[in-house]
Amino acid sequence: MSIKVLVVDDSALIREVLARMLVRDGDIAVVGTAVDPIEAREKIKTLNPDVVTLDIEMPNMNGLQFLEKLMRLRPTPVVMVSTLTRKGASETLLALELGAVDFVAKPSVEMDGGLEAFGAGLRDKIRAAARSDVRGRADRVDTAKVAVRTAAAPEGALIAIGASTGGVEAIRAVLINMPTDCPPIVIAQHMPAGFTNRFAARLDELCQITVLEAEDRMPLLAGHAYVARGDYHLRVERSSGQLKGRLSHDELASGHRPSVDVLFESVAASVGPMAVGAILTGMGRDGARGLKLMRDAGAYTVGQNQATSLVYGMPRVAFEEDAVVEQAPLDGIAARLANALVRLKKAA
Repeated sequence: MSIKVLVVDDSALIREVLARMLVRDGDIAVVGTAVDPIEAREKIKTLNPDVVTLDIEMPNMNGLQFLEKLMRLRPTPVVMVSTLTRKGASETLLALELGAVDFVAKPSVEMDGGLEAFGAGLRDKIRAAARSDVRGRADRVDTAKVAVRTAAAPEGALIAIGASTGGVEAIRAVLINMPTDCPPIVIAQHMPAGFTNRFAARLDELCQITVLEAEDRMPLLAGHAYVARGDYHLRVERSSGQLKGRLSHDELASGHRPSVDVLFESVAASVGPMAVGAILTGMGRDGARGLKLMRDAGAYTVGQNQATSLVYGMPRVAFEEDAVVEQAPLDGIAARLANALVRLKKAA
């Protein structure tokens, strides 16, 4: 059965481009379009789409205001169509906080790989959104959290985290519970160029630890988290006894750049049993191979469980391939990582 999509955008050209791209493979049907949230509200009631694509800048009502109302009154999977600007990046991250499943950068003829690559990426995100547990997330009641008091670890320890669809909010939920004495944290989140800097800055505002977009050859310090730059792989290497982050623009790996597999494989090789790793919500299988290498090298590894994953794809594959020591709910992952680090310290 086709995935029913409603396209909401005030630009006739964008509506036409998105509609044409979406129906290319035959498993997605555009059941309607709307020029603004007022029209969209009526069409959602009558057409009951599986997924909505939503522009942020629209007449009559801002896309963010509409999204907030939609997620409160009728939770529906939404993929944002965002502009590649600083303002656009900030608003997109806010949309993800409000409940959007994912986003795509607005298409342009100058796009790397052209419109065909954009269309393939858009269709994949629509499929993931259709399988996402948006209603479950809206109904979920936050459980009382036990504060993580310490994540102190021996010198040379490292935390590695990977995520995709739904990962912006999942990573925030983990990092916000991390105390300032934690070892360096390296993060690969599937996100295009132009957005990771704002993502890191937003996390830095919310968390006790310092969060930065990674730079090449940057020393990895305790109490800091480093987000892989969009369209670059992040690796960890040991140089002169110090852990450093390395950026590269080499081939896509597991279909992505940044790739979680690339990051985790480098951590397995350079940190081994002194590492702990977490694979969070996301579509596909990126990260499972690398996390298995980390576990085989002696690292403690945890996967987000199905009940709390927006898209239980990457954690499912990692679990099936015996890459995780245990699965845990999202609000328990920071504590699991911290406890593993405390055990490391006792063993040192």
